[in-house]
Amino acid sequence: MRVARRKKILIVRARTRYNLRRLSAILVVVIAASSAAPSSDAGTSSPIPASPCGTTTSATYTHVVWIMLENVGYSVINSPSAPYLNGLANECGLATNYLAVSHPSLPNYIALTSGSTQGITDDGEPSVHPLRVPSIFSELGDDWRTYAESMPSPCGKVTTNVYAARHNPAVYYTNISAKCEREDLALRLPLNLSAAFTMIVPNICDDMHSCAVSIGDAWLRKYVPLITKSQQYQSSSLVLFITFDENDSQAVNRVPTLVVAPSVPKGLKVNQSFTHYSLLRTTEELLHVSYLGLSKSTRSMTASFHL
Repeated sequence: MRVARRKKILIVRARTRYNLRRLSAILVVVIAASSAAPSSDAGTSSPIPASPCGTTTSATYTHVVWIMLENVGYSVINSPSAPYLNGLANECGLATNYLAVSHPSLPNYIALTSGSTQGITDDGEPSVHPLRVPSIFSELGDDWRTYAESMPSPCGKVTTNVYAARHNPAVYYTNISAKCEREDLALRLPLNLSAAFTMIVPNICDDMHSCAVSIGDAWLRKYVPLITKSQQYQSSSLVLFITFDENDSQAVNRVPTLVVAPSVPKGLKVNQSFTHYSLLRTTEELLHVSYLGLSKSTRSMTASFHL
């Protein structure tokens, strides 16, 4: 019995030594292969697998999408913390001299959607600033939609956790209250981009307001391809604008604004002066509605970006 048991132990030890030698050999091969293989980042300046821009010279845009980010200035351009954003800027269009219109957040969102700050100078809740004025939402009737990430219920008028009402301008306009309940929704997948105008508002972590730039960049990496792969974008009828409400409280309120559309030449940089009123005017032009407030007298982005 002792001889048999000892023999069994010797066999197990022999197999173990053999398996360890085999594993070591495999690891040597894997390490050598990985050292010889080029890095996935080698020879590329962009994490965008295929450029969504520069694919046509003729397009008719009937859908406009805005993605609103927060409180990061133009310094995010070329930042290693935002590889996806910068890859997209290199593949599509970038406004290099684009200014927000105010501080803090809310006046910018109201200016973007009504053509005026409406005298607002703070971040008060909708109960503090009820607005009965025309807006891009009232101009479009039912043909608009807002997707606000982490909003607890439609047309949420109270800031809750990571949802900020001040970043969701539709909830301030009292003359669209009934439509707001139907069209101002929590961000869910799949995205429905059938409306003429869609505003996408990440929560205050994913928009770079309260979390690292890299968090917002990862959010863009997830959502932008859903837009560029949509039926509307693929049929050359949708243009996407990505901008920031304001910079980090610097005196010169410069923010990057990206223009993503099939007819935008790849890598286009435009140094003309634009503001949030320019983005509103451009949207009004594309959707054939009247100009609101200061958008009437500001420069459009349409021709500069081949829209």
